[in-house]
Amino acid sequence: MNKNYYAILMAGGVGSRFWPVSTQDFPKQFHDMLGTGDTLIQKTFKRLSRLIPSENIFILTNARYKELVFEQLPNVTQRQVVLEPVMRNTAPCILYAALKIQKENPNALMLVAPSDHWIENEEAFTQNVKEAFDFCEQKDALMTLGIQPTFPNTGYGYIEYDKTVENSIKPVQQFREKPNYETAKSFLSQGNFIWNAGIFMWSAKSVISAFQKNQPDLYALFESGIEFYNTDKEEAFIEENYSKSENISVDYAIMEKSENVFVLPATFDWNDLGTWGSLYDKLDKDNDSNALVKAKVLAENASGNLIRTATDKIVVIDGLKDYIVVDDTEVLLIFPKTKEQDIKQILQKVKSKFGEHYG
Repeated sequence: MNKNYYAILMAGGVGSRFWPVSTQDFPKQFHDMLGTGDTLIQKTFKRLSRLIPSENIFILTNARYKELVFEQLPNVTQRQVVLEPVMRNTAPCILYAALKIQKENPNALMLVAPSDHWIENEEAFTQNVKEAFDFCEQKDALMTLGIQPTFPNTGYGYIEYDKTVENSIKPVQQFREKPNYETAKSFLSQGNFIWNAGIFMWSAKSVISAFQKNQPDLYALFESGIEFYNTDKEEAFIEENYSKSENISVDYAIMEKSENVFVLPATFDWNDLGTWGSLYDKLDKDNDSNALVKAKVLAENASGNLIRTATDKIVVIDGLKDYIVVDDTEVLLIFPKTKEQDIKQILQKVKSKFGEHYG
């Protein structure tokens, strides 16, 4: 394996749309959401290990999830777990990790990927990442993997690329915010818009240079600790200074401001697993289109439901159609799939009525 290949696994989010399974104390990336025997972070780590040396895969997460990381990835070392003392979106933590990695290996090529996405064809994913790494090794480029849209989704940001370029890797013309339905339809009809999956590749040198140019204050803050990184003084420096960083995404911080941005339309199937409905789409179904996770179900006049329980719990359902049924330790959720976007609001109501510890 190429010792210059590195990965940053983003594992700090909460995934509140997957409540009641995903909570602030135990978010979705640490759960076996698909019922496969592996948690999402375990599946992602294994996928990246096909191309990237396992010792070069860094897990970037909130300090409160440190023990969960070591419990689920027992072979990673302290060096590989990069902790945010407070949440500050993606730009500060990516810059921090990039400076650490560049100090260790000035020739490092980096992939940044969420820890909780679903990718089916792992061979195609590996090939796409390798192609992007080869490009970034030769050029000063900020790369992203885009997903070919299958319908006019209003829940994703879009990337517009230069369709006059025949190469598989395309120059990015602009990033577009989540559109309304009519705008999303127009994007698809133009043929050069793809979904932004939040998967990035670049050399450590290129991404640090982009931060230095476009976010000088943020760069100065983290660069001031360079002598401490990868030493026993790093933790104290980060504890004192991390909260001073701006709360800003890497998209806003550098990707939308840079001119050397390229996209490779991915050749693998992808799902961000952002909601119970998106999970339902990727699960096997029974003859009545019910998707089951860890449950044994007797269904009468029931179809289109997602049913998730503790392992092998028996569930009897009659007359229910297109519902989310999730039986967790302290909460039972029975909720229409059509209203899944309201789960975040329902969670807030539960916390205010019954206590914060339910979220």
